[in-house]
Amino acid sequence: MEIDKLYNGIYKDKVCLITGHTGFKGSWLAFWLHKMGAKVVGYSLEPHTSPSHFDLLENNYTSIIGDINDAKLLNKTFKEHQPDIVFHLAAQALVRDSYEYPTNTFKTNVMGTINVFEAARSIDSVKAIVNITSDKCYDNKEWIWGYRENDPMGGHDPYSASKGCSELITNSYQKSFFNSGKKLLASCRAGNVIGGGDWAKDRLIPDIMRATDNNEEVFIRSPYSTRPWQHVLEPLSGYLLIGQQLLNGKREFADGWNFGPSMNSNLNVEQVVKQTKFYWNQIQYKINTEESILHEANLLMLDCSKANKILKWEAVWDKDETFEKTVKWYKSFYTSGELNTEDDLMNYITLAANKNIGWTK
Repeated sequence: MEIDKLYNGIYKDKVCLITGHTGFKGSWLAFWLHKMGAKVVGYSLEPHTSPSHFDLLENNYTSIIGDINDAKLLNKTFKEHQPDIVFHLAAQALVRDSYEYPTNTFKTNVMGTINVFEAARSIDSVKAIVNITSDKCYDNKEWIWGYRENDPMGGHDPYSASKGCSELITNSYQKSFFNSGKKLLASCRAGNVIGGGDWAKDRLIPDIMRATDNNEEVFIRSPYSTRPWQHVLEPLSGYLLIGQQLLNGKREFADGWNFGPSMNSNLNVEQVVKQTKFYWNQIQYKINTEESILHEANLLMLDCSKANKILKWEAVWDKDETFEKTVKWYKSFYTSGELNTEDDLMNYITLAANKNIGWTK
């Protein structure tokens, strides 16, 4: 398959600015866009981890190290590179860090988002903005059913609240400045994302993989917390699909969108650990049943009916394939230094094409 023909070839030669390109999701998105022939411009802080997926990849595109709170540098970047589309992923993305650094969390996730929107608003070249928030933007009632895009925003912890704020800001900018003219703005929310190349602290899969590489037992908290688990490529395929519609000037897609796995991919933390051990027997763990003093949601799911029906978007890998690909990525890296990133991407695209999923055309 010719990868530059995906999404009807719309990304080939487009200038795509990604904030947060040095992060886990951002590095995968930049890699995919670059492979499709896009002119990628990344704007982000230095990677927060060592190793980092961004540093391990051959990044043959423009990479600017900067803070989204630096409005002057951000505006200069927009003016110099004249992007066609902006994918805004830069954020303080860790729940537990938000308790320790609430001011920075709100500053980055709220005012940083405004800075990105203002920079986009000032440049005629920008036709589309895709703001990436989180499933945690919803006011979580611990319901047993998934949240829909029109459910109330909220957030108990500072991180979740900041993402709810980002959604409210998006809605305001849609009504006040975008979606009535030549620029279209949408927001995307995804569940727990896993995959090779994530080394963030206090995340389940990275914690397991680091401990295993060090021949240590990993200490698991909140064993009964349930999340929807999906490979990083799943929501990225949705973000790119939304970007395609916005670039085509389709105003009806300038809205909020959930991208998550099927209900059978909702597993609790203990089930996830057992699933990873199935693919790498060296994994050793110990369950901590003590309650954390920091609040974390026990149950959180998304209803993706809107994306399924209107966008014809669907997950490509089931939960078994998701965990197998993720664990094998780390196992290959730690045991032989090999990166499975490109192989995983091409396998994902091939299977999507075999399933006749629309964005492969």
